[in-house]
Amino acid sequence: MTNTILRKRILIPGQTSELVIEAPQIAAKARPGNFIILRVCPQGERIPLTIADADAEAGTITLVYLVLGKTTAQLDTLKQGDAILDLCGPLGKPTDISKQDGTVVCVGGGTGIAAMHHIAKGHSQAGNRVVGIIGARNKDLLLFEEELGNVCDEVLVSTNDGSRGRQGLVTDILTDVLEESGKGVAEVLAVGPVPMMAAVSDVATRFTVPCLVSLNSIMLDGIGMCGACRVNVGGETLFACVDGPEFDGSLVDFRELSQRLGAFKSLERQSYEEYRKNHVCRCAN
Repeated sequence: MTNTILRKRILIPGQTSELVIEAPQIAAKARPGNFIILRVCPQGERIPLTIADADAEAGTITLVYLVLGKTTAQLDTLKQGDAILDLCGPLGKPTDISKQDGTVVCVGGGTGIAAMHHIAKGHSQAGNRVVGIIGARNKDLLLFEEELGNVCDEVLVSTNDGSRGRQGLVTDILTDVLEESGKGVAEVLAVGPVPMMAAVSDVATRFTVPCLVSLNSIMLDGIGMCGACRVNVGGETLFACVDGPEFDGSLVDFRELSQRLGAFKSLERQSYEEYRKNHVCRCAN
């Protein structure tokens, strides 16, 4: 496999990009909820990214990433025609998708919207009624609204400033959907920032609706060797990469998860700043 980038699309300039990559063996087996591990260069670290879409017939997978640190900044220097050095997957347990009696509500925030798209698409293909709820600080930071419109029966949008959709949070819309639907919602799935997933889980629990959350943001090596992605789920220590990445949101200790996510932020910031200071852009060459 060449792991060649067939298409690159800038979703949010300077922040978020989408890559369509030639990876036929991964595309043939990828399921909603799966992720991959990639490495950009021989000296680079391995990072996990959730698969936003897969096309087995075309032999491609789609990845969406936020430029947040050194490795994603390195990844963003690649362009159409370039190859990613290493690409491993699909990894993790896929989303448990089956025909449901009620509506499946998929909630996404940030780049989690793209990862949630693959899950929503899977539920749609299973014959389920799917409602997508997506949110961002403003309309310019929304992702995959059009793509979700192709697989969801309804897409509801919220922005903090009210520049698109309803002003407020995704939990405001979710609360309304659950109040209006009563027992018509079979389950809620949330992918995005940890505070958002915690809030979505709280709302779903209040309405006694099952809620799955994707804890891919805590993962590191992706194969259960490093132990960095350990999470407390129902009082039991599990590993997000091999036991998940999806878990029952009502059982996740989000407080501990948030603390562990912030443990190395200062070092991550230092590494990114040093990279930006020393990196010489050759994108136009």
